[in-house]
Amino acid sequence: MAVRANNTTDRLLADSFKELAQIKPVEKITIKEITDKAGVIRPTFYNHFQDKYELLEWIIRTEVLEPTYPLIHNGLANQALLLIFTCMEHEKPFYSRISRMDGPITFEELVAKCIKEFFVRIIKEAQIKDLELFPFVTEEVLAEYYAKSMIFSVKIWIQQGMNVPPQKMADLYEYLMNHSLEDILHGV
Repeated sequence: MAVRANNTTDRLLADSFKELAQIKPVEKITIKEITDKAGVIRPTFYNHFQDKYELLEWIIRTEVLEPTYPLIHNGLANQALLLIFTCMEHEKPFYSRISRMDGPITFEELVAKCIKEFFVRIIKEAQIKDLELFPFVTEEVLAEYYAKSMIFSVKIWIQQGMNVPPQKMADLYEYLMNHSLEDILHGV
């Protein structure tokens, strides 16, 4: 799905979905419930999203990932990480619930897909020269590697109750990404 401009109907449907997701499992939320809560008719939903999972992707992209783009683009990765963890902490009941999705699409699959697409865009724009040393590592493979490490960190943090402050999580993730296992084992 291409990221589209934020509009009122998308936001209305997203807010409705987020409220419902806090009280019932995502798998049990119907499109009718989303549209009824949003005060729109069912066809309106399908004019904007294919299904509730595409709506959830839109929420993650527009509320969590896209706001970090200017930070990442300007070399402020730690601030971008802080923003991600802060956004999620701000909506703790919602993210706690969706992290337990157990339907045709899991939380890890959905969020990893969103993060991977976001990272592919950033990697392509950066035109990384070092990848030429490893021709079997494509931009997509590199993006998937970082997406999976990010989703692992986020999932563990959510499962443990989001008790670690966002800044500490951002610092930890940045530390792990900037140090090899050998560095960590030898206290470098």
